Amino acid sequence: MAPIAAEGSSNIDRTSSEWRESAGQLPDGERLPASPAASTIECAPKRPDGRLEIHATMWEFKGPVRPRETLCRPRVNKEPPITDLRFVAPGDFPPQIQASPHLAGLRDKGEVVIHTDRPASDEDKLARVAEADVILNTRSSVRWSETDLASLPRLRMITTCSIGTDAIDLAAASRLGIIVSNQPRRTAPVVAEHAVALMMATARRTSFYTAELKAGRWVNVDGVYLHGKTLGIVGTGNIGKLTAEMGRALGMRVVAWTFRPDAEWAAKHGVQYVDYEQLLRTSDVVSLHLKLTRESTGMLGREQIAAMKPGALVVNVGRGALLDSAALVDALNDGRLGGAGLDVFDAEPLPPDAPILRCDNVVLTPHVADVTPEGMEMLNQGAVENVLAYLSGNPINLVTN
Repeated sequence: MAPIAAEGSSNIDRTSSEWRESAGQLPDGERLPASPAASTIECAPKRPDGRLEIHATMWEFKGPVRPRETLCRPRVNKEPPITDLRFVAPGDFPPQIQASPHLAGLRDKGEVVIHTDRPASDEDKLARVAEADVILNTRSSVRWSETDLASLPRLRMITTCSIGTDAIDLAAASRLGIIVSNQPRRTAPVVAEHAVALMMATARRTSFYTAELKAGRWVNVDGVYLHGKTLGIVGTGNIGKLTAEMGRALGMRVVAWTFRPDAEWAAKHGVQYVDYEQLLRTSDVVSLHLKLTRESTGMLGREQIAAMKPGALVVNVGRGALLDSAALVDALNDGRLGGAGLDVFDAEPLPPDAPILRCDNVVLTPHVADVTPEGMEMLNQGAVENVLAYLSGNPINLVTN
C-alpha cells in the first residue's frame, strides 16, 4: 500500500503499518487534513479491542484510483458492501430519471430510491438522503451546501444529471472526500439549439404575436432580421461554441468573450474574440453561456445593460444569476433593449408575480433547454455511467479535487 502523509500529526508516522499502530491515538470521527497521498482520512467507531479503524481515500497524480479502503481489519460497517448501496434521487420533479431504463444498471448494486416531488424543506431534503451512498441530483434546484454535506457521513458520491454544478458546494465536497461528477459536453448540442431557438423567437416576437392572436387582435410590429447582424457570445465552453457556430450558419457575424479564449477554435470558425465592453457595445444579440461562479455572477448588470447597443436582444441559457433581472426588466420596459429570450431565472420555479412575466417582448421557457427525449436519454445514461465508473474505482467527469 502506498504511504499516507498526515499533515500536522507529529505523533503518527507515514506508513500504513504505523497508522495501524497509532490508530488508537485518534478520537472517534476525527478527520485529519488532506494531503497529496490521502485526500480524506477519518476514523470509524472503535473496534471491540479499543483500537480505531481508519478509512482513507487514496489519490495519485491522475485522481482517485479506488474508493475508501480500510487499513485495519476487520471492517467496522463504515461503508456498505458493494451490493448493499443506496442510490437516491431526492427531488426528481419535473420528472427526469424516474422512468429511465438505465437505472437497471444500479439496481443490481443496491437500492434505488427516487423521490418524485421536490423536498418541502432543507430538513426534508436531508431526511431523504440520510442513508444515501450516492445522490443522483436530477434537478439543480435541489442544492447542497457545506452544512448539508457535512451532515451526511455515509455519502460518498454525487452525480449531476446536468452539465452545471452550481447547486453543489464543490470546495466543501472536496474537503469532505465526496466525489462529484457532472456531464460535460453531453447535451451541449441540445442546449445550443435551444439558445438559437430563443434568439430567433425573440427576434421575430413569436410569443407576442401568439398572445395577440389568442386575444383576437391582428397586429403588426417590426421583427429583427438576423442575417448580417452581430451575435456576441459570452462564454465559449461547449455550448457557447456550438451556439456561435450555429449563428455563423445563419449568416451572422460572431464575436466572443470568455475567461479562457480558444484561439484555434475561433480561427477555424471565423469567430473574433473581443473585450467585454466592445462585445456589449457592438452586438445585436448578447447570448450568455458562462457557468455560474463568484466571478461570473452579475456579469450582465445594470451598468453593462446600459452599455449595450440600443434595441439589442439578450439570450440566457446559462444561469439566472448571470444577469441582473431587475435591470433587464427596466431596460425592456423602457425600450432600451429589443427583447429577451430566457430559459433560466433567479428563482425557479419562476414566481407568478415575477416582473419579467409582465414584459411583452420576451420569450420564456422553464429551464428546459435540454429537455428533449434525446437530451434526457443522454443525461440519464451519463448519470448512471458516472456512478458505475466510481464504483469500479475509476471515477470520470470529476469536478472535485
